[in-house]
This record gives sequence, C-alpha cells and structure tokens, in this order.
Amino acid sequence: MLFEGLAAKLQETFRKLKNKGKLTEQDVKTALREVRLSLLEADVNFKVAKDFIARVQEKAVGQEVLNSLTPAQQVIKIVYEELTELMGGSQSKLNIVSKPPTIIMLVGLQGAGKTTTAGKLANYLKKQGKNPCLIAADIYRPAAIKQLQVVGEQAEVPVFTMGTQTNPVDIAKAGIEYAKSRGHDLVILDTAGRLHIDEELMEELLLIKQTVKPHEILLVVDAMTGQDAVNVAESFHAKLGIDGIIMTKLDGDSRGGAALSVKAITGKPIKFAGMGEKLDALEPFHPDRMASRILGMGDMLSLIEKAQASIDLEKAQSLEKKLRNQEFTLEDFLDQLQQVKKMGPLDQLMGMIPGMSKISKGQDLSFNEKEMIKIEAIINSMTKEERRNPSIITGSRRKRIAMGSGTKVQDVNRLLKQFEQTKKLMKQFSQNRDKIAKRGGFPFFR
Repeated sequence: MLFEGLAAKLQETFRKLKNKGKLTEQDVKTALREVRLSLLEADVNFKVAKDFIARVQEKAVGQEVLNSLTPAQQVIKIVYEELTELMGGSQSKLNIVSKPPTIIMLVGLQGAGKTTTAGKLANYLKKQGKNPCLIAADIYRPAAIKQLQVVGEQAEVPVFTMGTQTNPVDIAKAGIEYAKSRGHDLVILDTAGRLHIDEELMEELLLIKQTVKPHEILLVVDAMTGQDAVNVAESFHAKLGIDGIIMTKLDGDSRGGAALSVKAITGKPIKFAGMGEKLDALEPFHPDRMASRILGMGDMLSLIEKAQASIDLEKAQSLEKKLRNQEFTLEDFLDQLQQVKKMGPLDQLMGMIPGMSKISKGQDLSFNEKEMIKIEAIINSMTKEERRNPSIITGSRRKRIAMGSGTKVQDVNRLLKQFEQTKKLMKQFSQNRDKIAKRGGFPFFR
C-alpha cells in the first residue's frame, strides 16, 4: 500500500502527541525527531527531511500553538501543510496550448514504464475531451513500437509509426504533421530510453526538443527505485529541462521517498501518478490529498471522483428503488461488487476513507480482493431463481453451489449471511438518506 510504512509511523507519533493534552516545546521536538526518522526510513532525501523538520519546528514551537486548546491538532495541521508544500503545494496541470496541437514529449530511462504511460496518458486525456495521437519515436528497444500500438488500440487512440529505420527526429516531425492533418489537438511523443543516462541519449532528446519544440516535457520515473528516481530526475532536468514528472508504480512503493523528495530536489512537480497496471490507472497528482492520506485523514474527494467515473447513475437510481421496495437480490449484490471493482484495488479505496487506512493493511479487511472473486464464483453458480430469491437455497442447493464454484459450503453460508447484512444496512442507508443529506453528508441519492 502507498506510503504504508511512513503513514503508520506518523499516525502513531501523532496519536502519542494527542494523548499528552497540553504540550511542551520538548514534547514537540521529541515527536518531530520521530517524524524525521520516519521520513528517512521512507527513503526521503536527507537534506529534504532535515529542511522539512526545521520548517515544521519553527512554526510548531511558537506560543500560539503550545497555548492553544488543541496543540497536538495544531502541530498535525502544520505537518499537513508542510507535507503538501513539499510535494508541490497544489495540483500542477498540463500546459494545454490555445493553438493546437499541444505537444507532450515523454522521456525517461528504459524500464520506467514510459510506453505504457503514453497509452494511459492518451486514455486519460481522451476522457477529458481531447483528441490525442501517439507517436512511436523509440526505434531502439525491441517491440517498443508494437507495445505502443497495443496500448494505443486499447485506448482507441491512433499511433503514428515509420518503423525502425527512420531517424527519431524525422519521425517526430512527420508525426506532428500527421496529427495536424487529421485534426488531433494533442500529440504524445514516446521517445527512446536507455538503461542508464548517456550522452547519446541526451543528444537525441535535445535534437527532438529543438526540432518539435514540445509544450511539455514529462519525465517518467519508477517510484520503486526510491532515491535513484530522484537522481534520474535531477540529471534529466539539468541536461534536458523537464516541465514535470509522471511517477509510475506509486501504488507499489510502500515507502514513498521519491514522491516526497523529487519536487524539493528538482523544483519540478509530479503531474501524474501511476497507480496500477490497468489503462485507467493514471491519476492527476494532488499534493494536498496525498498529504491527507499519509496522515490518515483519508481522501474523500478522490474517492467521490472515482465513484462518479465508475458507478452507473441509472443503476444507482434503480438500486435505490429496489431497496425501497425490498427487492434487493444477489444479482444486484453482484452488480454492486463489479462496480466497486471498477474503482480500483480495495486497499487504495479504503485508504481514501478517513480512519480506514489501518483496516486496509490486512487481516481486518474481511472483504478483500480474493473474497470478491470467490463471491462472484458462488453467485454465478446459482440458478437465476436462487439469485433472485436466496430464501429457497436449502442445504442440498448449498452443496451444489459450493461444488460448482470450487468453494466450500461454509463459504456459501458466509456469503448469504453477508448478503442479508448488506441488504439490511443498505435499506437503512436508503431510508435515512434525506437526514444524511441535510447534515451535509452523502447526498448521492437525492
């Protein structure tokens, strides 16, 4: 889970701070020493961690904070604000030009996920109403062109290619002309990478930059490489001049040191984060939301955005009607599970709900990914009549369903119990929705 180690340690440090009530200057310094160690263990750059703590300490030991009614909360607020600032302050958007096409050049080392990211970015921008085109300018890596064509096909975005015998600079020029002639308002240029930074690579990238004059040069780096990712970003920016960073595999980096260090070291913001392997697993990077998740405050805005993008409004309204009429069936239950799956991995979703990040770490999350697969198999092994009227599922039927789904009778029993509990809870939620909306809560079913 993203920032798992750092989040757990920071949250524990602040829990101890809250328990003290009134704070002394020494209490704050002791807590910040723990925060500093947590940052270093998360692979945050030493100078970045040192400067961060100095800024927090300067603000946190003032009399205004120590004499306030909730000094611990004031300290946490300062840490949140400084964490947000450390990662860029606010969301850094792409520079979309008024006279199209906007040219985005992706650069980076081989293996960082550049080609896959090109497809993800095209898919994201297409959903934002753009008409993107991909250009395959990596002529060196075997199958790079084919890989871009595959992701382009998945995103339903055209890919311009001239094979592997043409100079990348000429490919870039021709690709942009192709995009202009076909009315594409945005071009994503996939360039070659190396296993290491060398003069030949930089010379080629500089030539492409001078020739096509991209509006955005985005460096793709692998978050899993920690401080190496920061060093790569520093080198690319010094030699090429980058406008922003796309950090891939951020969902797999439990430490998060690269994400916390890269803006401070390079001065360039993270614009997007790769949060999984699927085509839609690329998200705009919001420093404030990320800081909130690290401190266990959740990220309800991102969760709502995911829900709005994934959940079918008509189905949601139909579900409410069924709940009111007490017609909620296992088919509806399965449909809801499938819609939740579209929103992404459960541990990520749980991490967005305030106070739920600890549950998402493991054993306490009974409703995990494997469980969802098992539930789908069980429901799909039922007859239509059984799915619509679970009360007819007798002992012999349970044995048949278990055999058909490759599970045990206990699994079938547990599912039926979960279904009844869910049905009851959802009915209560539906009945109370007006009260919740009046309190400023979840106005989804108004």
